[in-house]
Amino acid sequence: MSGERTEKPTAQRRRQVRRDGRLSRSTEIGTWAAMLAATWLLPVSLRSAAARAGDLLVRVPEVVRSPEPGLALRLLREAVLAGALAAAPLCLALMAVGMAAAVAQGGLHPSLKLLAPKFSRLNPVPGIKRMAGPHALWELVKALVKTATLGAVLYSSVRGLVPALIGSGSLPLGELLGLAGAAVAQLARTAALAGLVMAGVDFAVVYRRNAKALRMTKHEVKEENRRSEGDPHVKSAIRSRQLATARRRMMSDVPKADVVVVNPTHVATALRYDPARGAPRVVAKGAGVVATKIREVATAHRIPLVQDVPLARALYAGCEVGAEIPPDLYAAVARVLAFVLGLKARGSAAGLHRPFAGAAR
Repeated sequence: MSGERTEKPTAQRRRQVRRDGRLSRSTEIGTWAAMLAATWLLPVSLRSAAARAGDLLVRVPEVVRSPEPGLALRLLREAVLAGALAAAPLCLALMAVGMAAAVAQGGLHPSLKLLAPKFSRLNPVPGIKRMAGPHALWELVKALVKTATLGAVLYSSVRGLVPALIGSGSLPLGELLGLAGAAVAQLARTAALAGLVMAGVDFAVVYRRNAKALRMTKHEVKEENRRSEGDPHVKSAIRSRQLATARRRMMSDVPKADVVVVNPTHVATALRYDPARGAPRVVAKGAGVVATKIREVATAHRIPLVQDVPLARALYAGCEVGAEIPPDLYAAVARVLAFVLGLKARGSAAGLHRPFAGAAR
């Protein structure tokens, strides 16, 4: 049926959907990828922050001994800058991971239309339908799988960590905290890897949902092609008007011609020779009805008609209106022009002449 969405989306449909912000994306990929990156970058940022904090704390007694506002403000400014420098690599890396996840899912396509207020969003009916539809069911399954997976990862990590912590009673507090921190980082890393696997499945589901939502009916494809390429009837009418305008302009140049070469009724080509402009030029040409019109205009303005079948065919097939004749036709055209000059010298140039009738094929 014509109402079934069986056609692949056109490029224009894809662009429109992206502009409207109607393409779904998997938020899981960016979230878990950022978490995995943070498991390596967060300890580095914390060590950098601790080292900078240590350097600043050494200068605190100096401020206490000399409680000048300028000195205290300078120390505060350096502390804020040190914190920003320590956190900058982590923030930039997380931003880059988020952008890479967006690019992997079809690119960055910010849509301002999503910021515009829409009263239709206040309608609870679409929300209720989404809560009871396949999308809600998938979100429920995803939440259950995510909880079960993370629970299994947490249980496995804690089961291996507890004996190590119980047997480390004689360890110094610093080493014990380091051991606990490494275990927590490994737990987060394992959870992020498991989350990325689930995110891959979620991305496949979202991709399939988008592909289904983008499909079009045959009527929609036809209408979109008509809008993008123009209505064929309108294009045909415009082309017809353009051809008529060009034909009228061409006919207005026929009275300027020196000779019209005919064949004898099917083809007509009007030539004009201006020594200052080089070789003879074609000012008009046509076949059938157009050729008849050219002959009528030429006869009305007493332009000589010369019948030369081979030359008429060659000029019509190998020359464009407004262009010079090709060099291989110079000799034949020169012979026609010489004949016309002789007719004008005798005062009998008007009308149809057959000086080369024997060359007809």
